Amino acid sequence: MEHYVTLFNKLFLPQGLALHSSLVRHGGDFILWVVCLDDDTQRAIDSCESETLRAIRLEDVETPELLRVKPGRTLVEYCWTLTPFTPRAVFERAPDAMRVTYLDSDVYFLKSPRPIFEEFERSGKSVLITDHAYDPEYDQTLISGQFCVQFLTFVRNSGESVRLWWEDRCIEWCFARAEASKFGDQKYLDDWPERFEALVHVLQQQQLLLAPWNARRFPYSGAVAWHFHGLRLLGRGRVLIHSHYSVPEIVDQLVYEPYLRELSRSLDIIGSEVIQKSSRELIRDRVKNVGKFIWKRARNFRSSDKTVVRKIVTTHAPSRPHRRSEA
Repeated sequence: MEHYVTLFNKLFLPQGLALHSSLVRHGGDFILWVVCLDDDTQRAIDSCESETLRAIRLEDVETPELLRVKPGRTLVEYCWTLTPFTPRAVFERAPDAMRVTYLDSDVYFLKSPRPIFEEFERSGKSVLITDHAYDPEYDQTLISGQFCVQFLTFVRNSGESVRLWWEDRCIEWCFARAEASKFGDQKYLDDWPERFEALVHVLQQQQLLLAPWNARRFPYSGAVAWHFHGLRLLGRGRVLIHSHYSVPEIVDQLVYEPYLRELSRSLDIIGSEVIQKSSRELIRDRVKNVGKFIWKRARNFRSSDKTVVRKIVTTHAPSRPHRRSEA
């Protein structure tokens, strides 16, 4: 059995439920653990009454060290600070778990993840990390790091020294800015292949995990999972798809549109509107990025009459430093 863990608050519940649905479809024997950042999220996860979806209270993960640094960090920064602690939370609750994989909540499986784990097992190592594998046009390695905290696996016991090192670094410093070769929790991974050479494996099949920043570099058909970075629900049935990247039209049709339908089903389950980015924030970002936005009304995607998702796409605009979902 594979054990996965993610974390989010009620604003990212639609993506979290979509992630779970994709694992039900493609994940085989698994449990997805969710560190719930608020009570609404915990109630929603518990109400699903699924054997493959389990909630962990934030209070049960927080340590004295985390509580000490919490007041000085934003919600996003605190989420990133929490990330190294999440695999331990699963190991403590699941004695049978031989490895735990952290997933960003906006990752979605298109196929079985088995090829990823098979490569990892052949390596004989204890920690798996994945490269951003940027398209040169969107390369943010210097700021955001070479590796992406989107799919990160730790083997019980043998990977613990790496996890503990990461945990300590994130307690020391984890902020949403580039500073002294650091950025959030993510840029700490840059030297892991050298620092922990005997323990860390970098996924070589880069085409298995794709995202908007490399959608033009690899064929979409090779992807096992897609990272829907930047996708935000705007309310009134509107969604910002990929605000800072240009992806092939076929990717919009065959990757993003099915995901929108999945999010629509998630909203039906939740039973209320979810707004992840306000109109004010959207206008602010438009000014900040000096990008010309084109709003296109697409065909509607429905799972019921009450939920309509339309997509908003943009022309090319300068991209922001990349780091995962904002809680």
